[in-house]
Amino acid sequence: MQALILEQQDGKTLAAVQDIAESQLPQGNVTVDIAWSSLNYKDALAITGKGKIIRNFPMVPGIDFAGTVHASEDPRFHVGQQVLLTGWGVGENHWGGLSQRARVNGDWLVALPQGLDGRKAMIIGTAGFTAMLCVMALEEAGVRPCDGEIVVTGASGGVGSTAVALLHKLGYQVAAVSGRESTHDYLKRLGASRILGRDEFAETRPLEKQLWAGAVDTVGDKVLAKVLAQMNYGGCVAACGLAGGFALPTTVMPFILRNVRLQGVDSVMTPAAKRAEAWSRLVQDLPESFYEQSATEITLEQAPEFASAIINNQSQGRTLVKIA
Repeated sequence: MQALILEQQDGKTLAAVQDIAESQLPQGNVTVDIAWSSLNYKDALAITGKGKIIRNFPMVPGIDFAGTVHASEDPRFHVGQQVLLTGWGVGENHWGGLSQRARVNGDWLVALPQGLDGRKAMIIGTAGFTAMLCVMALEEAGVRPCDGEIVVTGASGGVGSTAVALLHKLGYQVAAVSGRESTHDYLKRLGASRILGRDEFAETRPLEKQLWAGAVDTVGDKVLAKVLAQMNYGGCVAACGLAGGFALPTTVMPFILRNVRLQGVDSVMTPAAKRAEAWSRLVQDLPESFYEQSATEITLEQAPEFASAIINNQSQGRTLVKIA
């Protein structure tokens, strides 16, 4: 079988498609024939070596995949069953989805929800799953469509673009933040009512004019600080990314004086019940047009090239990897 193998040489990460034997696969109680995977920001960091994602080499990256059960020692899964996986450290410390076959722990798998096929599931992938968790966090905080506008930062990326589409479908007014003018038409087709340049979020004061009922932030650092300073009283920010950095140069003023909530969102270790709820919501709430508008389909061999494009902010939407 073929897999994208990451190896380290002289401190540099090297990525190449290689033939591997099934005996090389790591331990697990379910083996899956993979049909589709995708590239997320974390995958791009791992493949390019720009982030310290991989600790042990060689490694097969790919933090999500969809496919068919090839063999199972787990009574919850049977041969021929359609399954998907996101998170759980797969593609980081356990061989992942950029391979024709994977062996994993059954606890990490989700039966493919009715209404999805493997291709659609990986157009959603970890990024879309994370976006749904962010939207659910806003709902749980009581943010309703009638409360005002929602701002989405890093909107042209995988998480951001899915969040724009979901929020629009659910009746929210969405302001999308993007650093590239070339993405504006794409974001408007997904449902953004207006586009803001990322340079508008470069500087901030402790408190600014109240603009947003809620926010989905994928950037962090100064952008998140600006968003927090502009939140309406009682608003909520769902923060899930740090593409712009992990610092947070802000004060406690938005939290105390405006009752603002900063809700962290993690998709890696999401409990099974919440995971199932999010996937059910994605089937229900993600418009069919999203699958046509947001996916760039590539081959396994093209993954390193497209990983570099993601790191260099030269991609938009979701990057779908056809494995089988």
